[in-house]
Amino acid sequence: MIERLSSLFVRTLREDPAEAEVASHKLLVRAGYIRRQAPGVFAWLPLGLKVRRRVEQIIREEMTRAGAQEMLFPALLPADFYAATGRLDDYGDGMFRLDDRKGAPMVLAPTHEEAFTLTVKDLYSSYKDLPLTIYQIQDKYRDEARPRAGVLRGREFTMKDAYSFDWNDEGLDASYQAQRDAYERIFKRLGLDYVIVAADSGAMGGSKSEEFLHPTEVGEDTFVHTADGSYAANVEAYTATPAPARDFAADGPVEVFPTPGARTIAAICEQAGCTPDQTLKNVVLALVDHEGKREVVIVALEGDREVDLKRLEVAFQPREVETATEDDLKKHPQLVPGFIGPWRDGAQFLGKESTTGIPYYLDARIGDGSTWITGANEPDAHVRSLVFGRDFVADGRVEAAEVRAGDPAPNGAGPIIAERGTEIGHVFQLGRKYAEALGLQVLDPNGKRVTVTMGSYGIGVTRNLALVAEQNHDDRGLIWPEEVAPFDVLVVATGKGEEPFAVAERLAAEADAQGLEVLLDDRPKVSPGVKFGDAELIGVPWIIIAGKNSAEGLVELWNRRSNERTEVSVDDAMATLTQLRRKHI
Repeated sequence: MIERLSSLFVRTLREDPAEAEVASHKLLVRAGYIRRQAPGVFAWLPLGLKVRRRVEQIIREEMTRAGAQEMLFPALLPADFYAATGRLDDYGDGMFRLDDRKGAPMVLAPTHEEAFTLTVKDLYSSYKDLPLTIYQIQDKYRDEARPRAGVLRGREFTMKDAYSFDWNDEGLDASYQAQRDAYERIFKRLGLDYVIVAADSGAMGGSKSEEFLHPTEVGEDTFVHTADGSYAANVEAYTATPAPARDFAADGPVEVFPTPGARTIAAICEQAGCTPDQTLKNVVLALVDHEGKREVVIVALEGDREVDLKRLEVAFQPREVETATEDDLKKHPQLVPGFIGPWRDGAQFLGKESTTGIPYYLDARIGDGSTWITGANEPDAHVRSLVFGRDFVADGRVEAAEVRAGDPAPNGAGPIIAERGTEIGHVFQLGRKYAEALGLQVLDPNGKRVTVTMGSYGIGVTRNLALVAEQNHDDRGLIWPEEVAPFDVLVVATGKGEEPFAVAERLAAEADAQGLEVLLDDRPKVSPGVKFGDAELIGVPWIIIAGKNSAEGLVELWNRRSNERTEVSVDDAMATLTQLRRKHI
């Protein structure tokens, strides 16, 4: 079937939308693929929907190849599903909630683990029914506080989520590997660069967790890896190497010394004659639960490092982590901002068992027996020679500090390299968390009831589409890869008289007869410059131009990616196009 630009529901724009920050957002709007409806919510216009369907088709083919079966759940689900596993609280404000007319609480699903688990529980009861892997391609909803970058981080998005069910751990390992392999095939077919990194499971839970990250400057995640490739992890999953334990037997006593006005690390070092890494920075934070209840905690780290709130949220999940406010500090008047420390007057000052009762945690990098300069909990005063393990203790260690390029890899393979990236897929070994919470059991070969073990595997369909656009464009517009382009070929009729339009109609019909998806620019009274500009913006990989030389039996074949143009006869046009496509695919 031939699609005609004269009737296609599309309107291209010459200017970038004011709110767009990244190339994919700008170009998908300008080329008429998507249209904003609300912050983080977009309509998919005919061109965008065609690309989206092609991405989905690649995913479906590889899911089938991996032995998975497709089904579909509703996006609107009872809140009870999520309450049973505790995730109704875990998601907090990130979940859209509503009540039906009878007052029953409902949610717009951010993920569907519970629904899949309950359905399998309802239908299967024996190990003979397993292994099973089922999946859906469905819209998801998360109330992002700061939706950004078009469909890269929206409040409504399309995801492929698959779930495997096995009656033993060996089966889970096999199911997990099959999905992991399928993901690699999918991203290769999409033409997306990717790195597989160790990741934190977050609200999903479970044991093993790996992310597929697309390295990109516009990525919102940071990942680290070694030069030899033996280690790679999201920064949230990076584990710091503690400093070696130190013998402090010969250390002198704690000394309190004046530091008038020294409220910053730089000011302390100037007065104490030290370097920032010799100081202990004490950061006051608030842990916020799903009901908004706040608990003040203090986290200490080396003075030359900044705290990383995302890494801390892993340590304190499901609670959110915020910098303490003035109201938080007013509830603890014993704290002296700028001069806070874990020790005062010869005794532990911070910690659950201290006089303040404020939980006190140390960054994982800090070693036993380490000695510090830090606040004395008195105005304009600090202490030196304060030894961890002798003068103060902590309620625990957490991964608090920022991760830097050059930090040691946990596997001992040398310094790490840091890069920006965006998550394009995530695979989890959920284990028995959801099955236990929802009572999913089957009879094993001995007739004994066993709890099913599960895996979860997600790919952001719309996010991947945006990243394909992000990776495939130039300063004139989109350049879609062959497998995901909305059309295989765009035939452009341009020039005076009827001949170019007749030739374009003929070539469009020949391409259609060969099974190609064809877009025909048959718009009358539209200048060649506008048509060529739209062709570049829309990004169909191959363009046939029936122009002023059509009367002499000549047309141009235009490769959008290389920008090469080849003049051929009308009679040879389709055969030449077939040869060129084979060469470039």
